[in-house]
Amino acid sequence: MLKLRLSRGGTKKRPVYKVVVADSRFARDGRFIEKVGFFNPLLPKEKKERVGLEAERIKYWLGQGAQPTTRVARILGENELLPMPANGNNPNKAVPKKERNKKEEDNKEAPKAEAAPAAEAPKEEAPKEEAPKEEAPKAEAASATEAPKEEAPKAEAAPAEEKK
Repeated sequence: MLKLRLSRGGTKKRPVYKVVVADSRFARDGRFIEKVGFFNPLLPKEKKERVGLEAERIKYWLGQGAQPTTRVARILGENELLPMPANGNNPNKAVPKKERNKKEEDNKEAPKAEAAPAAEAPKEEAPKEEAPKEEAPKAEAASATEAPKEEAPKAEAAPAEEKK
């Protein structure tokens, strides 16, 4: 499978990436088919030297079935070559894992106890109310389809009688 992905270059603690088209079985920094851009994460986001992409070649490879990695998809989305991916922000990422797990457990336990009885009661009542409503439109639709059939021949018969 072809992938649009980042290949690392640069020196220790000073990374520079090439955006390349490569077979997914090849090593990250190994053999690739074509270089289609670059990415320098050390530059501020406002500078245009941070990212350079060959739009035509990227569109060609996407048309050939190449799949971008999540990071490359985000870069392409920022440069309007692809729709922006739906990856959300993770505000808990900086919180230590032990504290994060405690907060998640506390949040999960409290809403379940409060919301469960309230959520179950309307669910039981809603289908009972909806069932008769569904039957009524069917009956109306049936009568509506029958009525025009009866009216149509009368309308056709009347002009024929007027012509004679």
